[in-house]
Amino acid sequence: MSKVMIIGAGGVGRVVAFKCAQHPEVFSEIMLASRTKSKCDIIARDVMEATGHRNIQTAGIDAENIPELVKLMKHFQPKMVIHVALPYQDLTIMEACLQAGVHYLDTANYEPKDVAKFEYSWQWAYQERFKDAGLLAVLGCGFDPGVTSVFTARAAKHHFDEMHYLDIIDCNAGDHGKAFATNFNPEINIREVTQKGKYWENGQWVETEPHAISKMITYPNIGPKKSYVIYHEELESLVKNFPTLKRARFWMTFGDEYLTHLRVIQNIGMASIEPIKYKGIDVVPLEFLKAVLPDPGELGTNYTGQTSIGCRIKGIKDGQEKTYYIWNNCSHEAAYKETGTQGVSYTTGVPAMLGAMMMLTGEWSGTGVKNVEEFNPDPFLAMLGKVGLPWHELVNIDLEL
Repeated sequence: MSKVMIIGAGGVGRVVAFKCAQHPEVFSEIMLASRTKSKCDIIARDVMEATGHRNIQTAGIDAENIPELVKLMKHFQPKMVIHVALPYQDLTIMEACLQAGVHYLDTANYEPKDVAKFEYSWQWAYQERFKDAGLLAVLGCGFDPGVTSVFTARAAKHHFDEMHYLDIIDCNAGDHGKAFATNFNPEINIREVTQKGKYWENGQWVETEPHAISKMITYPNIGPKKSYVIYHEELESLVKNFPTLKRARFWMTFGDEYLTHLRVIQNIGMASIEPIKYKGIDVVPLEFLKAVLPDPGELGTNYTGQTSIGCRIKGIKDGQEKTYYIWNNCSHEAAYKETGTQGVSYTTGVPAMLGAMMMLTGEWSGTGVKNVEEFNPDPFLAMLGKVGLPWHELVNIDLEL
């Protein structure tokens, strides 16, 4: 039984709080902290009513203020922090964990506010400091990155002698009824999908214009959907940790209407992260756009359909060519019924809780900074279906890619 601190009170934070509270044998005391304490209070009330967990506290905190974070951690004394706020705050929270002697887990890698770029180098640089402190920092334990990385580790452990081709495919076939909305923080989402595409091939990165490569891919229980190559962070760690990969790509579905809105947003300058003067005040267009778009945490009410995310892998086993497909489908309606959030928040929050459980129970252990594919995938996947995300696998099928 351990104390855990959850930082972030958006849709993902709500899911993490629900799922931790469902397992009081592991998460005996929970603190939910965010810049806006009232959001934490609402989540804590809902979680306690739904689960019966009584030991949930809330706090207001600026996750970019290291002294405040350290003070709160030393007061509550959690065994670990689950960080599901903004990726801008990864480094300040990691720094606070080091000073307070607390383990760390997140779902998305660091990116600076002023540059639309995300990569693991900033966090990997903490390796020796966490090691010397006897602490463990687990990076990227959402769904993608996260479960997709664990799926890849399972493939490497049980299905291949060498993996050669990896395609991570991510489909959201849900309908929220809005003209335009993002499924997670609009700033992060729009920055991610408007940057240039990038994939790994023959030992180097190949860069493309945004959405330049597309293909119809058939998703289980959904059907064919147009999918686009974009750059996604887990590719960086997967090609490092599985060096036999000759090519690694990430595909995501976008509807025509979504892409049209996105082009307009870019063309009129609303995707810019450069401040402009408006009536004497510096305004960042993308931050303003975030304020007027629907809150991703409130999309779940009428959200129908499902997500489908998985890995399609080709390689060699016992001298023979082999193909492998492993995936999860998640219902937006079922996610909302359980936690009051849509499926994208659910598929991120459940693995974050499960990764924390793996750390607290000793299934995942060690010191330093590690990505999830560096751990044993078996105990994680043995629990994943039981906590809400059942997975499936097929061998030697046509991968379409």
